[in-house]
Amino acid sequence: MSLPQYIEDETALDEIMTLPTEPVVELMRELEGDILILGINGKMGLTLGRLAVRAIEEAGVTKKVIGVSRFSDPAGRQKLEDWGIETIKCDLLNTDAVAGLPQVPNIIFMAGRKFGTQGSPELTWAMNTLVPSRVCDVFSDSSIVAFSTGNVYPFTPVESGGATEIVTPDPVGDYAQSCLGREMMFTYYSHEIPVLLFRLNYAIDLRYGVLYDLAQKVMSGETIDLAMGHVNIIWQGDANALALRCLPLCASPARPMNIAGPETLSIRSLVVDLGNHLGRKPVLEGEEAENALLSNSKQATELFGPPTVDVETLVRWTAHWVKIGGSSLNKPTHFEVRSGKF
Repeated sequence: MSLPQYIEDETALDEIMTLPTEPVVELMRELEGDILILGINGKMGLTLGRLAVRAIEEAGVTKKVIGVSRFSDPAGRQKLEDWGIETIKCDLLNTDAVAGLPQVPNIIFMAGRKFGTQGSPELTWAMNTLVPSRVCDVFSDSSIVAFSTGNVYPFTPVESGGATEIVTPDPVGDYAQSCLGREMMFTYYSHEIPVLLFRLNYAIDLRYGVLYDLAQKVMSGETIDLAMGHVNIIWQGDANALALRCLPLCASPARPMNIAGPETLSIRSLVVDLGNHLGRKPVLEGEEAENALLSNSKQATELFGPPTVDVETLVRWTAHWVKIGGSSLNKPTHFEVRSGKF
């Protein structure tokens, strides 16, 4: 895939992020049935839906992509429909509403709650544990790729390369604990339903993500705390492609898979590189801890190959995006939080 030097606007960003690779196109030729994306109106769902539609069109097959959400932001729903995605408004906490959704063999589950957990932990637990149970009750004949997070792991030594899928989860805080609860619900039902636990850590869209957060702080001269000194990142376009390519890999019992870039990245080095692109000197404080929330993505890399967009390109794109005042989703990752409180 030929990558541009810079990305200048949202139209170009969405175009590049949803450009299907040949493996995704081939998947659509082979995959039987339609695709249902639950929680599509979040940060990643919009571009995931469009990627699926574009891959189906390029494959020359007939297949529907259906997106389900509360659609509290109607603009997202309109964008999806303009892209050829059928939309259904549904509160996934409503048992009757979930029961009324169409039966589809391929499901990508993206619903969940993170921010605001400190103020309303009960809602976070409900969204992250009750909803999966209700979905599995209804879609007992489907395969489910269930989005999860590297937050289910304990902090691991930086030199270890991150937690592999065999590391016992040991989450910190209500959010991460509820995410493990979500995994446990899917795992319970996976003895009858094929499931893949998609442990993502962290997706990069120029409008949000770890690099956007850091670039904004460098640009504004805000102090950057180095305590969470290392991180994994992956281009959102690559993460979306892997979510689709994981559909045939759903298993009983549930199969966990870490989705992240292959490198353990230094926050200090990232902000220095961002500062060089932005013409700003980062303001740093503190020292890097010996451990961090890190995921080892060796399994995914061996199965699917390396990401199509490398870290150097992501840094250059993000710095330029921030420099030209590109749009923001206003959803900080808070990747630097070590207490588990969101």
